[in-house]
Amino acid sequence: MSHRQILEALSGLLLVLFVAMISSTIVSVALPQIIGALNGTQSQYTWVVTASLLASTASTPIWGKLADLFSKKLLLQVSIVIFMVSSLACGFAQNTAQLIAFRAIQGLGMGALQVLVQVIIAAMISPKERGRYNGYLGGVMAVATVAGPLLGGLIADTSWLGWRWCFFVAVPFTVVAFALLHKTLRVVTVRRTDVKIDYVGATLIAAGVSVLLIWVTFVGNSFEWLSWQTAAMAGGGVLLLVLATWVESRVAEPVVPLRIIRRRTPALAILASLAVGMAMFGGSVFLGQYFQIGRGYSPTEAGLLTIPMMLGVLVSSTVSGRMISRSGRVKPYIVIGAIVLTAGFLVLSTMDHQTSLLLIAGAMVLVGAGVGMSMQNLVLAIQNTVPLSELGAASGAITFFRSLGGTIGVSVLGAVLANQVATGIAEGLAKAGIRTPGSGGGGGTLNIQALPEPIREIVRAAYGDATGHIFLVSAAVAMVGVVAALFLKPIRLRDSVDLPADAEVGERVATAG
Repeated sequence: MSHRQILEALSGLLLVLFVAMISSTIVSVALPQIIGALNGTQSQYTWVVTASLLASTASTPIWGKLADLFSKKLLLQVSIVIFMVSSLACGFAQNTAQLIAFRAIQGLGMGALQVLVQVIIAAMISPKERGRYNGYLGGVMAVATVAGPLLGGLIADTSWLGWRWCFFVAVPFTVVAFALLHKTLRVVTVRRTDVKIDYVGATLIAAGVSVLLIWVTFVGNSFEWLSWQTAAMAGGGVLLLVLATWVESRVAEPVVPLRIIRRRTPALAILASLAVGMAMFGGSVFLGQYFQIGRGYSPTEAGLLTIPMMLGVLVSSTVSGRMISRSGRVKPYIVIGAIVLTAGFLVLSTMDHQTSLLLIAGAMVLVGAGVGMSMQNLVLAIQNTVPLSELGAASGAITFFRSLGGTIGVSVLGAVLANQVATGIAEGLAKAGIRTPGSGGGGGTLNIQALPEPIREIVRAAYGDATGHIFLVSAAVAMVGVVAALFLKPIRLRDSVDLPADAEVGERVATAG
């Protein structure tokens, strides 16, 4: 494809990625108001995010595998339709249970869009040139993450729109993206007759992760850490994942190909992506909640306050992408990005409900810069080591583990936050001499405006003070990404779209040995 043809197709791909990204970032800032309007709890707040991430995680490797077997363009169009219909359904949700269910369906479309865009770009452009185009990719992701919170806050604060339009607004974008891709996207379709999709493995992985996340959500509240419920849920989740691993080693077309993730570069890239995803998704999801509940800002103001992190992503992804294309080296930027990300989380771990906004903004710039330099370049590193025939499976695998990290991060950090908030509210009420029956003075609800003034301030302080704890956990997880990045092989990005035959054979021999 010529440069002009690539840019024409890329415009549609970037727009569809923008749609998927903005659907999450719009909701992130408006979510406290959404859950408050639907009378939801902190656990339900977490599961509105976790449901879409979990569905995205479970379906991502399947979409990646399907991309190796069927028309990439047709799969992308199907995923756009799924995403559009589920977005409409989310907007019409009448309670948190419905919203969580519709968000899970939306996650199927999000998972498809994330991996298929990467697979199609990789099928069109060589790894070395891809670094240059990844700058555009990072720029669009940054614009979506900057515009999303602002747009979401503005929509939530506009009386004649309301929070439901945070979901409806994605529909026109999907329609335009569908039409644009139908006209401009030209990708060669390689059809295979021996098609075998590992639905059993995908189901076992999703079930195992779901059981463990449900256990994390309720342990310490509904039942004790040492109890039969813990033994049944934790043991059952681990057993399902062990069984999934066994299935993956036996089936002809595994949803997570073990032959790929056993290689050194893909294995370390996946481990680093898992850690970065857990830290980034888990940490950033709760920033909007901190600014609104912990500091009392409106959704629009909370969106403005998240701009420093998004600017960090925009600048670092664009600059590092261009420098990688010039040098052909990717490891140094991944390592620096992981270190900067960890440093940002360490600074955020010191915050409470009175911390200077300048200090928080500086830390958010570091977090954004770390994400911009590491996340997309980890995908590039693993794509550089596999042949074109395994591109979909490899891209699906790393996107799967990154989403899995995000899912675990949101669930675990949400559980930590809920416990810390409950403790903070109880201590605040006791200190103020206030006795409240049942929910602990509003600790179970996010409808802060409905609380009496004294209790409202206690709840705000509890949320603000508890948020620092989850960023300390995020920093510890991000350190795993630093270690994995340091052990990556120093690689040079190839100029060809496909892996040379001798290199492919050598890689497989090394893996077998």
